[in-house]
Amino acid sequence: MSQTVDRALSILPLLAEGPAGLEQVAVRLGVHKSTALRLLRTLHEHGIVYRQPDQRYRLGARLFALAQQAVENLDIRDIAHPHLVALNESCGHTVHLAVYEENEVLYIDKVESRYPVRMYSRIGKPVAITVAAVAKLLLADLSEPERRALAEKLDYPLYTPRSTPNAPAFLRELEKVREQGWATDLGGHEESINCVGAPIHGADGRVVAAMSVSAPNVVVTADELLTLLPLLRRTADAISREYSGTAIPRPPAGPAQEA
Repeated sequence: MSQTVDRALSILPLLAEGPAGLEQVAVRLGVHKSTALRLLRTLHEHGIVYRQPDQRYRLGARLFALAQQAVENLDIRDIAHPHLVALNESCGHTVHLAVYEENEVLYIDKVESRYPVRMYSRIGKPVAITVAAVAKLLLADLSEPERRALAEKLDYPLYTPRSTPNAPAFLRELEKVREQGWATDLGGHEESINCVGAPIHGADGRVVAAMSVSAPNVVVTADELLTLLPLLRRTADAISREYSGTAIPRPPAGPAQEA
């Protein structure tokens, strides 16, 4: 990287801390004020920084517009798909990717199991929101008032004896998922199908999508499926890093310890 570009980029973290004057910028960069002024003027011309009436500089609106545009143009499915395929090749089970949109949780990608027993889920189809692992992960990330308001509006169909029966039970489950950082559906939608899920985070730490591994009891037991949790979470973390460009902290793995 050229010295000029390196110095210009070094100005941005400084201004992210708050407005700074010319002398402060020069000292931080270790350059003469004339050099700092030249860099600031160039950034100002491109809208990356803005000079205030008090002659201090702050980050400009153009920078925020570019960041927003970049985020909007990121396609979580395109980024996640190779990771989903790799996970499927490793474990052999069905892998799903889901997002929360307009009060529904939708599957946006799926990699089929290598086993002859297949799931009926399909891309674009809403999930069973009160029982699915991916739904619990996405809804657990909502604020407490949002979770409570949503829980009160939902119906609670009893798909199986293990289905979530009512709003209080659902809120308890979401709080558990929020604390542990992963979720399960152990026969809650179909008695013969178990599922474990992990969240995918954006740069701000919010959950932008959720992924899961599902398998029927005739292939693996619920306990056997849970042994895949460390691999699943590493895959979700890898997608998060690629999507956000940052390292994503998360809660400890809980009972299924990381390898």
